[in-house]
Amino acid sequence: MGESGPPTVALRGASLSFATRKLWQDVDLAVAPGEFVAVLGPNGSGKTSLVKVLLGLTDLTSGSVEICGAPPRRGSNSIGYIPQQKGFDRDLPIEGIDLVRLGLDGHRWGFGLPSRRRRRLVDAAVAAVGATAFAHSPVGRLSGGEQQRLRVAQALLGDPQLLLCDEPLLSLDLKHQRDVVELIDSQRRASNISVLFVTHEINPILPVVDRVLYLVGSRWTIGTPDEVLTGAKLSDLYQTDVEVLRVGGRIIIVGTPDGPHAEPGASHHHHHHLNDDDRGILS
Repeated sequence: MGESGPPTVALRGASLSFATRKLWQDVDLAVAPGEFVAVLGPNGSGKTSLVKVLLGLTDLTSGSVEICGAPPRRGSNSIGYIPQQKGFDRDLPIEGIDLVRLGLDGHRWGFGLPSRRRRRLVDAAVAAVGATAFAHSPVGRLSGGEQQRLRVAQALLGDPQLLLCDEPLLSLDLKHQRDVVELIDSQRRASNISVLFVTHEINPILPVVDRVLYLVGSRWTIGTPDEVLTGAKLSDLYQTDVEVLRVGGRIIIVGTPDGPHAEPGASHHHHHHLNDDDRGILS
């Protein structure tokens, strides 16, 4: 945990509402340089909306937000963004390294760099994520884990102070989940980068998380995993009886209703079994 400089993310009394409903209300959060914060909560609780606020794509309804001491703005060099894992068309005619280069061209400072320096930056980012061996393969032929490595490289190109990760482990198998988490963790430690990591599944990142921001409806709580991921705390947040089981170093949360906007008749409680292979345990 670095102590240098202002918080990379500062939310003060931050609230977000849409016409018909309130998402999170009066959130206070300061993310320190080098800190890893997980954002958890059911679907519809505004996790992705929070990412959009930090990217400068959505305005708060009330309160204030600063990124590295300034209001969020689109295309900010301070932020590396890793979107949800989505596959590429198998026949997409671009190479892995082209995907990484887009991270350079998407930033104003990327233009006008001499080409040799650009190539060095891209090669260094690719090497940092262990993607050199497949950087020239067609991106659509790579595995999900290989594609996510390239997305991490793309996000790191601008030497950001904050990595915003929106469900970057979706559809990855357990080994690739572990690889991507270790990669993000080692990069944040090496460069003292803050990480804000939106996920519905805590277990793959549990070993590296400093704090958890848990959003449910308009309610929220923040603290260490041990403070937040308890039956008492989550029952209070969900306003229903929730149990937290710890089994073999994993956390299993039982009894959370589906997201607030579940289909009619789909609001049955989840009772997860241990052979769930880590999927959907925090849905």
